[in-house]
Amino acid sequence: MSEPVDPRLSWPAVPDIGAMPREARLDDLVTRVLAPNPSRMALDGTNTYLLGRPGSGAVALVDPGPPDPGHLARVRAAMAALDASCDLILVTHHHIDHAEAALPWAAELGATVAAGSSTVAGPDGRVLRDGETVTVGGLRVGVVATPGHCADHLAFRLETGAVLVGDHILGRGTSVVTFPEGDLLAYLDSLRRVHDLGPSVLYPGHGPEMREDPTAVVDFYLAHRRYREGQILAALSAGPATPAQLVAVIYATVDRALWPFAEQSTRAALRKLAADGTVELAADDTARLTP
Repeated sequence: MSEPVDPRLSWPAVPDIGAMPREARLDDLVTRVLAPNPSRMALDGTNTYLLGRPGSGAVALVDPGPPDPGHLARVRAAMAALDASCDLILVTHHHIDHAEAALPWAAELGATVAAGSSTVAGPDGRVLRDGETVTVGGLRVGVVATPGHCADHLAFRLETGAVLVGDHILGRGTSVVTFPEGDLLAYLDSLRRVHDLGPSVLYPGHGPEMREDPTAVVDFYLAHRRYREGQILAALSAGPATPAQLVAVIYATVDRALWPFAEQSTRAALRKLAADGTVELAADDTARLTP
């Protein structure tokens, strides 16, 4: 199997890493404020979004990210520019680069936290379920369960067809299926769910928005996972190997600093292949092809 080509590589006007604007009005309903936490995994930083109808006086805040005073000040300034207050904080998933500021900011802004788990939502918050709709200032936001990256992951669909996808799909590269909390089978099903929504644009948790051909990006993600599975099976054809040994072969040309994250996705893939009956997992942490 040949390596799939990321369609975003041919898109025009994709900003270089580090060149995303700190604040951006993305469409009539969505404003993005970039958190100051860039890293190898967070890319340019966490994308905090404000969702609201112009003139409604209310916005929902999605993924506040880290509890950084400067970030909060910029979010407040963006809300002031919209002449709006925050009634609701939506969180795509529990990872700290998305959720850490949710409860303290809710207390400061007088908002309610809504998320896929009670731990993130807090004692006074709201636990969201697949298929629900939340409304802020007349704007209806659909809740779409997208487990896989982690168990409590949610996406949010707007009436325009835009989908906020958190860490399920990144604006650059591919996402990690975290192990042991991640589940590749669930992740693949969730990718298909997002594809079937027919998104008009994907707003990710990290990296730039994806407008040119959003479903092509989802197709690439699915093809990328099939390709990685093929690489694992090819490597195991030479004999049993540990996840770390597989990573050293499959990701030989990738920055070694990313290998621990690659190992998480590899372990998730091995668990899926074991469930498929293609691979056997041994107690000594090795995997082998099923005879």
